[in-house]
Amino acid sequence: MPELKVIIRHAVTVLVGQLAVMAFGVTDTIVAGRYSETSLAALSVGSAIYISVYVALMGVMQALLPVWAEQHGARRLADVGRSLRQALYLCAITIVVGMAALLSPDAVLRWTEVPAALQVEVQRYLGVLALALAPSLLFRIYSTLNQSLGKPQLVTWLQIGSLFVKVPLSIWFAFGGLGLAPQGVVGCAWATLVVNYAMLALALWLLRTQDFYLPYRIWQRLERPDWRQIGEFARLGIPGGLAILVEITSFTLMALFIARQGTAAAASHQIAANLAAVLYMMPLSIAIATSARTSYWLGAGDPRRARAAIRMGFRLVALMAIALSTILFIARGEVAEIYARNPAVIALASALLAWVAAYHLADAVQTLCVFVLRCYRVTVAPLLVYCVLLWGLGLTGGYLLAYHGVGAVHAIASPITFWATSAIALALTATIFAAILWRAVRRPAARQAQAQAPRRPAP
Repeated sequence: MPELKVIIRHAVTVLVGQLAVMAFGVTDTIVAGRYSETSLAALSVGSAIYISVYVALMGVMQALLPVWAEQHGARRLADVGRSLRQALYLCAITIVVGMAALLSPDAVLRWTEVPAALQVEVQRYLGVLALALAPSLLFRIYSTLNQSLGKPQLVTWLQIGSLFVKVPLSIWFAFGGLGLAPQGVVGCAWATLVVNYAMLALALWLLRTQDFYLPYRIWQRLERPDWRQIGEFARLGIPGGLAILVEITSFTLMALFIARQGTAAAASHQIAANLAAVLYMMPLSIAIATSARTSYWLGAGDPRRARAAIRMGFRLVALMAIALSTILFIARGEVAEIYARNPAVIALASALLAWVAAYHLADAVQTLCVFVLRCYRVTVAPLLVYCVLLWGLGLTGGYLLAYHGVGAVHAIASPITFWATSAIALALTATIFAAILWRAVRRPAARQAQAQAPRRPAP
């Protein structure tokens, strides 16, 4: 039971912090919407581009969690600090790539046919967020480090505190006052920049002053790049980041394809996507906690307890996913009414939320699997599965079914087609991931049993 308590405490702490971060986007949406429809439209386009870039790069840093958790479990504490310093080089590369993408969004804006009048505002918004990317990714390293060491509460407190700074700053910068000219959605970006640098500064202060970090010898002279180790980080992090990019773009492209079906379809999809994103925070938190404990025990040379941690994680995810999906399915009509007043939107959103309930069951399982697979250094196979099923069956299948028909099935121009194919694709993804994880977990167990088996004496 102590292992269960550790995972639950870790997961709940991470969940609270993740919800606080999600509130950043909610704040900007409300502020931009109150400022003007143009600002809200610019936020919608700009945030979609920024999230696609940031989450992919964030995934590269998050994928390093098993490395530090293993070193922590093996009591190689000084190696944690040395490895962290090497990770800064990889982070610097991701910052350069991310800033280049955010400062050059022209091709994406032309491809998505964003109105020319809106492009200027989007470019200004992304230009400020490009400056905010460096502190954000550096703080992600701090967050991943703390999660790997089983101390996520320090990160959570910073995330909660930053929310109380973000809200008034977004309002002030957007609407102006006290000598500051109103800046609309660009003001929200400036507020994000200030908050990101403040969080990074506090994180550095904690790293410098808290006795907890002393054994890891973080504040040593920065070594020259160890390209072998950086390459290992890249082999673990880049497929993880690309996998997240596939997930995110399957959502953003789905929204673009559904938009042509009209306002009611787009609005109902937005409700479904919002609920799916909120529900995702639960398995994400449990997956982070479970992968941290799994890697810890693998590093400690105890694969049996690593497998026990995985089983605990699956039990928690299954219990919570079934409960949340059941509640959503039963109350889907009431939930839709919270978001909308238009009867057509409510009716369509209610139908979509039934599929979201099924989608969440598969999403919870695959999320836990993909995080734990990183503990066993399995990263490329999940990326390939994502590309084939999420982009292929889920997104492309939904598009064909909605606008062209498949075989004897005529075209059904409805968001339901996209959510149905995506739910089926995710269910297959979860099944494949579970099979891959089963093999990955059994492999070290088989090697250990073989090593412990008595050898037959030579004749």
